[in-house]
Amino acid sequence: MSTPRTHTLPAAADLLPRLRSLGWRRILEQREATIAAVLILMATVLSIAYPQFRTLDNVNNILLAVAQVAIVGVGMTMVIITGGIDVSVGSALAVCAVYVGLALQHGASAPEAIAVALLVGTGIGLANGLLIGLGRIHSIIVTFGMMNILRLVSYKPTHGNWLSGVPDRLHYFGLGKLFGLPFAWWIAMALGAIATYYVTRRPTGRHLYALGGNAETARLAGVAVLKRTIFVYTLTGALVGVASIVFVGSTSVVQTGQVGIGFELDVIAAVVIGGTSILGGKGSVVGTLLGALLVGTIRNALVIVHASALYTGLILGGLILLTVALDLLRRKGREE
Repeated sequence: MSTPRTHTLPAAADLLPRLRSLGWRRILEQREATIAAVLILMATVLSIAYPQFRTLDNVNNILLAVAQVAIVGVGMTMVIITGGIDVSVGSALAVCAVYVGLALQHGASAPEAIAVALLVGTGIGLANGLLIGLGRIHSIIVTFGMMNILRLVSYKPTHGNWLSGVPDRLHYFGLGKLFGLPFAWWIAMALGAIATYYVTRRPTGRHLYALGGNAETARLAGVAVLKRTIFVYTLTGALVGVASIVFVGSTSVVQTGQVGIGFELDVIAAVVIGGTSILGGKGSVVGTLLGALLVGTIRNALVIVHASALYTGLILGGLILLTVALDLLRRKGREE
């Protein structure tokens, strides 16, 4: 008499190979294609269910909002690739916006206001980089502290009052159009293209991946760890300055207490959802740009369906956790 067969669930160690054999490897490793597919699906469903979603005005609104996240996301991608993180970008955006607004109110020309934004943003990023690189303090501690300090700094010049009637000398950067799409979106695309070339084609760009993989090994291999660390944080600060130009250019009012609130979540979500490993050593700028589009589309969709703003944090937080879980699963599979 034959022994009846028993069926058992596959062991956890066998799960990843089985998923790959079923064609699921792209979900775990080719994030860009997956995000693109999700975006297409979301856009199709929303366009059918809510006709206002597919209007050109709404598309431009999404791209304008996404541009600021994507611009800063370019720098954040490099930061996270090196194994760091910068949670101060929201407060830094507020500081840059306040000082740009004040400069414009005091008669600064467009080039002068742009210089203010870049100098303030670069200075903030440089301070972060020096504290992390020279002080050898973990990035989350430095940037969390900086986040709170900068929030106070953004209040001081105006005593918390809004800046209203800001001259529109930066109007084109915020609301201008090029080929029917926001000029700010083209700025984000250009920065993304330059950054992609840098991290994939230039030796110093490739060093960022080595630094994120194992900083000590990278140092022994001749990588200038301190210089690369300072560079990525300084660049991110400068890009926050660029984003503040777009922000001020899109409005005549700088809401001192509200600028940049939750901005760091959007940027980090775009980078991590886009495929950059929160553990460092892996990531792409293209994935970040797609991730920013996904974040912007989710925010826009929640407004269209009249959902509570609280759901935005819930959804983005859930996507970050899911992405990190997939990344850990992928790494574990490789180790085994």
